[in-house]
Amino acid sequence: MNILVLNAGSSSLKYQVIEMPSQAVKCVGIIERIGMDDAIFTHEKNNSKHTEVLAILNHEIGLKKIAKTLMDAKIGVIHAVDEIEAVGHRVVHGGSKFSKTVIADQEVKDNIRDLFDLAPLHNPANLTGIEISETIFTSAKQVAIFDTAFHQTMPKEAYQYAIPNIYLEEHKIRAYGFHGTSHKYVSEKAIEHLGKKSKNIITIHLGNGCSMSAIKDGKSIENSLGLGPMNGLVMGTRCGDIDQSVIFFLMKKLNKSMDEVNDLLQKESGLKGLTGFSDLREISENAANGNKHCQDALHLVGYRIRKFIGSYTAILNGLDAIVFTAGIGENSAIMRKLACENLDFLGIDLNLKENEIRSKKIREIQSDASRVKVLIIPTNEEIEIAKQTYELL
Repeated sequence: MNILVLNAGSSSLKYQVIEMPSQAVKCVGIIERIGMDDAIFTHEKNNSKHTEVLAILNHEIGLKKIAKTLMDAKIGVIHAVDEIEAVGHRVVHGGSKFSKTVIADQEVKDNIRDLFDLAPLHNPANLTGIEISETIFTSAKQVAIFDTAFHQTMPKEAYQYAIPNIYLEEHKIRAYGFHGTSHKYVSEKAIEHLGKKSKNIITIHLGNGCSMSAIKDGKSIENSLGLGPMNGLVMGTRCGDIDQSVIFFLMKKLNKSMDEVNDLLQKESGLKGLTGFSDLREISENAANGNKHCQDALHLVGYRIRKFIGSYTAILNGLDAIVFTAGIGENSAIMRKLACENLDFLGIDLNLKENEIRSKKIREIQSDASRVKVLIIPTNEEIEIAKQTYELL
């Protein structure tokens, strides 16, 4: 079965064609800067890369470009669109309604639309991807895979906020957790690597968006993100945890509107707000060259991760392994080092030499003295989406 995995962002379209059940990746690609005259289209097949700069003014034009490329005689992987038997769509917010992967029928699409307010940067684009895909891959099953689904096993004490019950019961205001596809994939890989004795695992997804999960016996019991994907850890442009009083101060004392505060906390804060850069590679380089703001930002990020490791170890009642994943988690030795500093009381001790080695394979980077395994596991949300799509169908 050929499955097209589609991840539609507000200004991007990522895709892979994966043959199941072999999990063979036939091609990967991305369109960046959708809505611009100089959008960047990249398509890779068999380690050969094709790149174009062209006008892609909306997602429909972008998806048609992808379909045309998939059928190209030289760089394509199919002869006709009906060779795509299913399209697996990443959807960020599924609310409390979706605890598993589902066919994206009209009711599901309506529910995704109802959740626009909770994930305004993601759900509208995710729904657009589904609706356009239906018009192009007309014989394919459209399948929705929700970032929140894996966290539906969280207990009530983990997801309920201490506000009047009516807001949970009638308005579904609660913590949902995100990056579930990634946390599920790497936690299963960790259990497979370490054996079933690894009952208590903390997974740390560090990218432009960041989150941590407490995994007990393969199930998520806590995630650092909440109602929307903004709280918890410090992220590329998002502030993470913040005292609610700051919001009221910004609005009442500094006369900022609700939209201005939202933009400030979602798009202008985090690493960007602290340093002027949202890319950790630039921040690390500038920190090494003595930039105080960048140095402070790295320590702040590491401090926040350590706080969550401590609290998650408490609710797990023990810790067998921590897992670093996603772009920063997999590639930033300095961030892993700062995240594991001064945690010897919990039995966490890095092998600093192993930590510096770059590899795309699953590997352990703890010292011989460490009681807790420290792993780097490259995430593969696309394979997980293809796997869940195939299992559903």
